[in-house]
Amino acid sequence: MVLVGPVPLAVSVGRACSAVLLRPVRGRRPVADMLSAMRIGLSINYSGGFKEAAAEAADLERAGLDIVFVPEAYSFDAVSALGYLAAKTTNLQLASGILQIYTRTPALTAMTAAGLDFVSDGRFVLGLGASGPQVIEGFHGVPYDAPIGRTRELVEICRMVWRRERLEYQGKHYRIPLPAGQGTGLGKPLKLINHPVRERIPVLLAALGPKNVQLAAEVAEGWQPIFFLPEKAQQVWGEPLAAGSALRDPALGELDVYAGPALAIGENVEPLLEFVKPHIALYIGGMGAKEKNFYYSLASKYGYGAAADRIQELYLAGEKEAAAKAVPDDLVRDISLIGPASYVKERVAAFKEAGVTGLNVVPMAGTAAERVKLIEQLRGLV
Repeated sequence: MVLVGPVPLAVSVGRACSAVLLRPVRGRRPVADMLSAMRIGLSINYSGGFKEAAAEAADLERAGLDIVFVPEAYSFDAVSALGYLAAKTTNLQLASGILQIYTRTPALTAMTAAGLDFVSDGRFVLGLGASGPQVIEGFHGVPYDAPIGRTRELVEICRMVWRRERLEYQGKHYRIPLPAGQGTGLGKPLKLINHPVRERIPVLLAALGPKNVQLAAEVAEGWQPIFFLPEKAQQVWGEPLAAGSALRDPALGELDVYAGPALAIGENVEPLLEFVKPHIALYIGGMGAKEKNFYYSLASKYGYGAAADRIQELYLAGEKEAAAKAVPDDLVRDISLIGPASYVKERVAAFKEAGVTGLNVVPMAGTAAERVKLIEQLRGLV
């Protein structure tokens, strides 16, 4: 299993807020050390090979990796891989990256998170996201509706379950137990049988649109944006982050922010920019309807409006290779960590200055040994 980003890249070569740490867990580096360094994570491919992925994750953990994200699309579920990784690693934090909010009931999501936190000795992070209607309606057969409202209620219900409160919840989207007139009428309030390792498992929201980002800043321990461009972060996300932070419970601490740059360190890695472009073109050109594509809008807000128009036009016409070639080199550079060590160090500083506390990197490498080396190099630069 190749360790790559949230959507696998085709590699043929072999956030604006203060930094905060998630709650320390047994075996991690001292907090004083962590305060001076950004956390390093990456995502695993969800297509199979759990044993190979676990062996590599253990090597990456020794190289300085802090957290691994397991995506869930429409292949193997993420929970199986996370449980396997929990048994095969020691200190590495494990995150769902992401569980889709529509595919499990809120109570099952809470139970799953509590179980994963238990088997990992308190190393789990619950990453949540809405995904999109193509997957939710096309594969799961569930209506894709009210993603913001459902996310808020789901998080509230999860925290009730983890606190072992008797579950009674009357929201707009979820009513537990079912009210009179629905079902058999035999439902009754219950509480989780087991005592969770933690009554507040960290929640990380993958969010891009302004309202989603505001919700993340209000209710979550962490936020995971996509295509994070440090110099434009305040301009694009500053207002929703500030609005959400104004409503934030101080008990949550400050927001953890995970960017997801591609990573290649060396004097001759410039050609690898080309391998990132199809991934960017897919999102700008083909994710969502033409009139409602958040990734297209994001590229436009970054100042690449003309390029985004061309990418979308070509992609929707079926010219995917041409769409990839239309992705500007500068856009790839802006959101990536690709270049000599001195350049990557400068870009890491820019991400940190913009409020990023963790780098969920996509190593541009063809072998496990090369990926381990990249993580070791990055650890020396952060």
